[in-house]
Amino acid sequence: MSIEPLLSRDYDTNPGLVHERLRARYGPVAPVDLLGVPVWFVLGYEEVLHVLQNKGAVWSKNVDRWRAYAEDRVPAEWPLLPVFQVNSSAFAEGANQNRLRAAWTKALAPYQEHSHPQAQLLDQAIRQYADDLIGVLSEGGPTGWADLAAQYARPLPLMVANRLLGFSAARGEEVVMDIWRMVDAGPDAAAAFQRLYDAMTELAAAKKRRPGEDLTSYMIEADPDLTLDELARELLMLPGLLDFTASLVCNVVVEVVSNPVVRESLSVGAIDETVNRVALLNPPMANLTFRFPLTDVKLGNYTIAAGDPVMLSVAAAHADPRFSGALDQHAIRSTRAHLAWGAGPHQCLGHRLATQITTIAVQRLFARCTRLKPALPPDQLPWRPSPFMRALRSLPVQYQLADTRVPVSREAEAPVARPSSPDEAAAPQSRSPLWSFLRGLVRAR
Repeated sequence: MSIEPLLSRDYDTNPGLVHERLRARYGPVAPVDLLGVPVWFVLGYEEVLHVLQNKGAVWSKNVDRWRAYAEDRVPAEWPLLPVFQVNSSAFAEGANQNRLRAAWTKALAPYQEHSHPQAQLLDQAIRQYADDLIGVLSEGGPTGWADLAAQYARPLPLMVANRLLGFSAARGEEVVMDIWRMVDAGPDAAAAFQRLYDAMTELAAAKKRRPGEDLTSYMIEADPDLTLDELARELLMLPGLLDFTASLVCNVVVEVVSNPVVRESLSVGAIDETVNRVALLNPPMANLTFRFPLTDVKLGNYTIAAGDPVMLSVAAAHADPRFSGALDQHAIRSTRAHLAWGAGPHQCLGHRLATQITTIAVQRLFARCTRLKPALPPDQLPWRPSPFMRALRSLPVQYQLADTRVPVSREAEAPVARPSSPDEAAAPQSRSPLWSFLRGLVRAR
């Protein structure tokens, strides 16, 4: 069977048109070529949900279940292979998966339960980070131009990640920059990943010796038997979640500035509904990592052989007429039956944290700015080429600040620093690499 490549200029520009072409030709499941590897691409809502729910434990995410991989038929240089070789709970199954997810659930609870002091402190920190970033991007005056993707949406979640992990100030700044390099998948991504893994391993060892009030320590408390390697690999998942969050922030901003009805709903406090609407209409994680059937299964119009790679498209599923046809596309309140956070045994455990960051980021941005005008029409915005994410490469806007002055706090000197000892708190703070980088973006406008 001749199959077409999934990733193309058409796909980068408008993946929805590609989805509809595939759906018209093949139905809810289509054979595609993904960077030289044949893959089953699932476009139907019911089919995607069926695989995600995984009743009967038919579907595995373990790369060893991939028949071509087990038979050494996947090229070692295939660019996506490292994604599937990360041995973390995202790809685990059975008892091991349950053990690791239980640790995550307990460790995230203090940050996702609003009544917990840590959740309240995090809320305050996110607001301060947001105000500090707006202060930097607007240093040129009360009106001007900014790239909200590079200068606001992306650094904000990474600053939160650094706080959650519990790094010291100096080490934390290096980690934030390497996280950025890794998620961009640039030429230095492999070296950045190795540095990150080493940093996470060092952090895990330090927190085992001296626990603190941070996510890393809470993971250790939840499961003291976690090895340093296990803990490092689990912690490396956090930047991925928060890069997803950065994309969600951008997508929400685009929806608000391009849709007057949504902008009006934001002014009356319906921010949660706006975030949910965007997660439905423009999910940042457009396609999910592979699943592999443990036995031959019928899916759509095809029988999928055991060990064949199957990629689930959340974006295509949301546009499936069998699902979207029952929705009011203009309603402010939208269904919670979307799949932006996954479903079943691998459903995202950090969705409340991601929603919290997104909600605060959008609230602060529109509270601080009386005017945000996109520099490009929505259909001309540049998207990052990715088989998984639907994320903007840049979001240029013209802004006008409100009259209310919000002073930049001392966090502007080292935005993710959290002294872990009196000696560290007393040490003089120099401007961080991240902060210098952000100011460089302002000067380059």
